[in-house]
Amino acid sequence: MKEIFARGTYVARRAKLRTAMGKGLGLFLGNSESPMNYADNTYNFRQDSTFLYFFGLRKPNLAAVVDFESGDEWLFGDDADIDDVVWTGPLPSVADFAATCGVAHSEPMAGLAKLLSELMGKGRKIHYLPPYRTDTMLWLSTLLDEKISDVGHKCSLELIKAVIDLRAVKSDEEIAEIERACAIGYEMHTAAMRLAKTADNEQYIHSVVDSIPLKYGGTTSFTTILSQNGQTLHNHSHNLPITNGRMLLVDAGAETPMGYASDFTRTFPVNGKFTQKQKDIYQIVLDANDRALELARPGVTYQSVHLECCKTIASGLKALGLMRGNVDEAVAAGAHALFLPHGLGHMMGLDVHDMENLGQIYVGYNNETRPIEQFGTSSLRMGRKLEPGFVVTDEPGIYFIPELVANWRRDRLHEQFINYAEVDKYLDFGGIRIEDDLLITADGARRLGEKRIPATIAEVEEEMTKTFTL
Repeated sequence: MKEIFARGTYVARRAKLRTAMGKGLGLFLGNSESPMNYADNTYNFRQDSTFLYFFGLRKPNLAAVVDFESGDEWLFGDDADIDDVVWTGPLPSVADFAATCGVAHSEPMAGLAKLLSELMGKGRKIHYLPPYRTDTMLWLSTLLDEKISDVGHKCSLELIKAVIDLRAVKSDEEIAEIERACAIGYEMHTAAMRLAKTADNEQYIHSVVDSIPLKYGGTTSFTTILSQNGQTLHNHSHNLPITNGRMLLVDAGAETPMGYASDFTRTFPVNGKFTQKQKDIYQIVLDANDRALELARPGVTYQSVHLECCKTIASGLKALGLMRGNVDEAVAAGAHALFLPHGLGHMMGLDVHDMENLGQIYVGYNNETRPIEQFGTSSLRMGRKLEPGFVVTDEPGIYFIPELVANWRRDRLHEQFINYAEVDKYLDFGGIRIEDDLLITADGARRLGEKRIPATIAEVEEEMTKTFTL
């Protein structure tokens, strides 16, 4: 797999940013290596996503400056010396890296502080994005002569919004890269389905799932969730033996060598056959997932799609006797959130939660669409009006969380909508989530990935009859 787009892609992206900003300068700091337990033993390096978007360079310890008025651009970094070469082998020079992404000027890292000092001395405004790493905060504090406590507050809202506008709409080549991540995700999830019937424990399935992106030069796009306790939304424990009669929830995605993500969830019975009780709940979640695809289109807010999917879930639960009363009123009151305490989805691209470091209130919302401050729906990361080129996840679920049920029952919360006596019969059920990745098109939406990961009850059971092979 390739690791960088053509030089013209990055030149064009920065040109669009200059047009959007008009004045001032943009300061872009790449990530550095991060030690695990001593300086030379580092975590796998991951470049800052915005730096990747505008420069495509995965080397640590780089920085760039873009003059939004003159168009001048600089890349800063230090060339490898002979001691480095002994350990790493020959590496491209910083000038070579600059040429790769179409930046005209390159200098050693020491030149960055000098350039910024000169520019600030002339009264030029420096725009930068919110730092999310302590080392970056310290670096900014030194470069800009600001207190570290002030660095985060003085980031540029103008630059945040300009970057979001650019990154939110995916180009054809970005979509193709996300499709590659989806193809790897398909392999990850079908492997889990095929392994469940013969595996002794969750950890073995987890190890195989996480190894698959490595075959393609990538990695997982987030820490894999794989658990028979699917009622815990972000359950990162994989220590249980596989137990007949339970369901396994797998929330996993791949990141390609270029940094683009996929994010899928499937839930299935470990013995390969759904019980009737499991089928009943599973089908409601699948109906909600399909409903989102049906409703998602340009001009529609994802917040409204979320609420309609909540009604699908409430209606299905009412048919089973777990909810009661008027469905619209139940959702408006937030009663459904006992079973769905999270949002329908989020933006996805270079980050699995795309651009979340820039501020979710700017990524998923705007002045026209504001968050709903109600339990469950308040966790909806993406609510704004959809546009062609947006990539969003579609991930409804139903969960039976004993602690939450007990809490609500104690407070007699939403008794007019929730049949707690029936809910008690599901306290050992776990949880079901079904997640796909959607591309918003000119007149609707489509699922990403050449093949949809088995999703219907029949498809899942059929997939689980197959033998896993490496």
